[in-house]
Amino acid sequence: MKLVAPQPFTFEAGERAVLLLHGFTGNSADVRMLGRFLQSKGYTCHAPIYKGHGVPPEELVHTGPNDWWQDVMNAYHYLKERGHEKIAVAGLSLGGVFSLKLGYTVPVAGIIPMCAPMYIKSEETMYKGVLAYAREYKKREGKSEEQIEKEMIEFEKTPMKTLKALQELIADVRDHIDLIYAPTFVVQARHDDMINPDSANIIYNGVESPVKKIKWYEQSGHVITLDKEKDQLHEDIYEFLESLDW
Repeated sequence: MKLVAPQPFTFEAGERAVLLLHGFTGNSADVRMLGRFLQSKGYTCHAPIYKGHGVPPEELVHTGPNDWWQDVMNAYHYLKERGHEKIAVAGLSLGGVFSLKLGYTVPVAGIIPMCAPMYIKSEETMYKGVLAYAREYKKREGKSEEQIEKEMIEFEKTPMKTLKALQELIADVRDHIDLIYAPTFVVQARHDDMINPDSANIIYNGVESPVKKIKWYEQSGHVITLDKEKDQLHEDIYEFLESLDW
């Protein structure tokens, strides 16, 4: 079965724009419901898909943080070119790391990092995540177990050499969050088993913005945008966006 590759989206509404960023091995589907909700409230939303994401995992291993950061910057400029003067950014996981990096790189109206890692996992642990993603992708393609095993053996022959760069990106952003002065709303799931939840405290305590808040979602896991409390999350993000200086 050929999987239909997820696409970037732009949901048109008002002048206020929100850039929505997905996580590592994720895609725009992670933030699609949030985008539709915000569009219904008058916000234009745009979500890119990073290079190597939403496509066969064999393509992912040949990409890295530099490629993905370029995609984020392109998405920011895409909104600028469409006449959106002020842009807020919300990102899940790696997207949250990128949202913070945007916060000290370009002007943003507000920043919403959701379950964004500030602790470095070992390359081995991260690679296990890549393998799990590859296996899951092949399953969704409807391949037999036998076929999947065969392909996974081949897949493991190509290491993902950019995981070290991914570690360096997270460390670098952590070192620079004190340069963030834009209003920041830190979102963290209590049952996050993908990252160290204490990352949220590091972000909250580290950003220099005089306007910042943190909220813990007690019943949610890592992909908080699709979990039990997503409706509450939508409302909280909307309330935060409404409080910004547009």
